Amino acid sequence: MKIEILDGAMLKKALAGAAKFLEDNKEEVNSLNVFPVPDGDTGTNMSLTVNSAIKQGLNLDENSVSKIALATSHGSLMGARGNSGVILSQLFRGFANGLDGNDVADVKILAEAFKQAADTAYKAVMKPTEGTILTVARECGEYAISISREEKDILVFLKKVINHGEIALSRTPDMLPVLKQAGVVDAGGKGLIYVLTGAYNALAGIENIEIKIEEKKKVEPKEYQRHEHIDTDDIKYGYCTEFIINTNYKEIDSFRNELSIQGDSLMVVGGEGLIKVHVHTNNPGVVLEKALSIGELTDIKIDNMRYQHEEILLKSELSKSNDEENKNLEKEYSFVAISIGEGIDEVFKGLNVDILVSGGQTMNPSTEDILNAIDNTLGKNVFILPNNSNIILTAEQTKELSSRNIIVIPSKTIPQGIAALLAFDEFKSLEENIEGMKDAIKHVKTGQVTYSVRDTELNGTKIYKDDIIGISEGDIVANGKNINEVAIKLLDNMIDEDTSLITILHGSDLDEDSAKELENQLSSLYEDIDIELVFGGQPIYYYIFSVE
Repeated sequence: MKIEILDGAMLKKALAGAAKFLEDNKEEVNSLNVFPVPDGDTGTNMSLTVNSAIKQGLNLDENSVSKIALATSHGSLMGARGNSGVILSQLFRGFANGLDGNDVADVKILAEAFKQAADTAYKAVMKPTEGTILTVARECGEYAISISREEKDILVFLKKVINHGEIALSRTPDMLPVLKQAGVVDAGGKGLIYVLTGAYNALAGIENIEIKIEEKKKVEPKEYQRHEHIDTDDIKYGYCTEFIINTNYKEIDSFRNELSIQGDSLMVVGGEGLIKVHVHTNNPGVVLEKALSIGELTDIKIDNMRYQHEEILLKSELSKSNDEENKNLEKEYSFVAISIGEGIDEVFKGLNVDILVSGGQTMNPSTEDILNAIDNTLGKNVFILPNNSNIILTAEQTKELSSRNIIVIPSKTIPQGIAALLAFDEFKSLEENIEGMKDAIKHVKTGQVTYSVRDTELNGTKIYKDDIIGISEGDIVANGKNINEVAIKLLDNMIDEDTSLITILHGSDLDEDSAKELENQLSSLYEDIDIELVFGGQPIYYYIFSVE
């Protein structure tokens, strides 16, 4: 079997194969987590991102590789989860740029797309680290270019690129000592190899692909501003109209002005081939006709807000309305926080967080989840608190998809997020608050107590499956068999002469008596330090400590 030209149908088949093969092997990717903690979710995040991507690509009634890749890129952007998912979405984005303007692709075009994919991903990461998925993508792209001058068969080309990528992957432990210590290769790089292998298998007929794309359940934000009844006669524009335009049209401001006379709550954002439109109007047909004049439409959604008023209230569409009554509801600042655990939720509510998005370890929210939360706030300026290092990049992606002024405070832990909120002062300027909140997260230490999911050795310490482990600032500093004993060892490593407060957030898998026992032990050990015990309700982690 020989393939010299890839058309749209083949690309769709390759994408479906990539998604299925990654889904089948995601647990192996998850198992490559450097730390032996029960939150290795790289494979899951990458799989969910790819599934979101191909839902857009496969549902597009097109046979142009350029348009299919563009739709896939948009789907991956909206569905990206975790750092690995965000980087994967940027690879899709660069790949689409490389195919731009082509109805079909040969080896040379594909090679250029692979190279642009890697280049785009590198540019998206502020401090690229070698020995990661970026390295594997770059080496695949560079090798693809080098063999594209002579190789004509796409299947042979792909197989050679995959083989080279596997060699690059095998070298990642030599680039990142932490990988070598843990005895694993980079999880994201392994996931990328599975994506490429799945695409190859589908095109080569090695596996018959029949993939079903399930509609992703929308994660509704937990808290909304207000749920009031209003007279439907007061709704000036009755149809909430949303869609995406596939177009290279550049005059976005002009198009926005043209739509502005058709209704209110207008949002027109995008670029690089995609424009997202949201508008409340009485003439959705007119709006769609104007949009069709500049490109092709996908993801069309029209809701009659008068007939579906109760549903609209539940979705807090009221908070997005710009009619005269609701303009008075607009405020200067809103806060969106990623949270997990009912106790932690209550803490954030008490700190005036407007919207909570469920997420954290093992369940990173997508770009779209965070974007939905932003849309349900009333602030001109919206602060996002990721509270997890694996969610920061996802939060950053919302900036180019929202018309609001989005500020991502790079909080990597729940305690950092709480510290940032405590530092906010409504009487200070936006710039002063950003500086103050970012500074606050530098002055809080975070400790976590959980259990090991496998045997490993880190920094000369042997850790066995089911051991209790204490983590401080990204390092395992204590381990043992007893939860509270490990907690005390962990805190002893974290506390210094400046420590004045220890806050204990105890999880859902730990009984209250054990948590109170730890509180009493710490009070006896550190008489000059205030100890505060709070029910966090978080899964996986028996304790989360904030040391200040």
